[in-house]
Amino acid sequence: MSVLDLFRLDGRVALVTGGNRGLGRAIAEALAQAGASVAVTSRDPRRAEAAAAEIAQATGQKCLGLALDVRDNDQVKSVVARIIADLGGIHILVNNAGLNIREHIWDVKDENWEEIIDTNLAGAMRCSRAVAGRMKDQGWGRIINIGSMLSMVAIAQRASYASSKAGILGLTRAMALDLAPHGVTVNALCPGVFKTEINRPILNDPDYLKTFLQQIPIGRMGEPAELKGAALFLASDASAYMTGAALIVDGGWTTK
Repeated sequence: MSVLDLFRLDGRVALVTGGNRGLGRAIAEALAQAGASVAVTSRDPRRAEAAAAEIAQATGQKCLGLALDVRDNDQVKSVVARIIADLGGIHILVNNAGLNIREHIWDVKDENWEEIIDTNLAGAMRCSRAVAGRMKDQGWGRIINIGSMLSMVAIAQRASYASSKAGILGLTRAMALDLAPHGVTVNALCPGVFKTEINRPILNDPDYLKTFLQQIPIGRMGEPAELKGAALFLASDASAYMTGAALIVDGGWTTK
């Protein structure tokens, strides 16, 4: 077997939450390009359906676009059941759905804190819980939790977001221990600052952007496509002996 064959996902079915745009969209495209059937979700069904149609056309793979709010457990269970019925199973879960509200700690609103934790952290738990039993029974699975460089470090105005992403690492490690004996790996993929909609406030403020770029040894923000290789590695047999780990893709920010 060629080493490149380890990265193939033929016959696999993947769910990418928040897969309609940004890093989630890039990851969904990568998995489809490697041969997987892919379901992408968004709170907006039109965006999910449009993204799925575009990925299907570009890759020739079966793709499904579904509405999902990861804060709603009933929706999570319904979407998982729909994917299994329509695509024939579920082998890979990418917990990407997330949001960020920038507030100084003295301004943090309870409702914003709760929404971020409920989406970024509890949402990942709900989706993982919904697929873990099936992955365990089939003896193979990949769960990729999207963390952040803020899982390890912090910056101002990110108390809620950094807390949710630090929690992702604890969730990843605990789930990895539960599922390791059953052929299922669980890892965190931790991006730095990428050119995505969630970072639009940085991109739109030249002085703020300059400050950020000074913290990145590579000297620039990441392009969403630059996360594809890392995501495919964690989703494939290439990472079979890796679980409970955090793979950091941040241009070197956290090395300092």
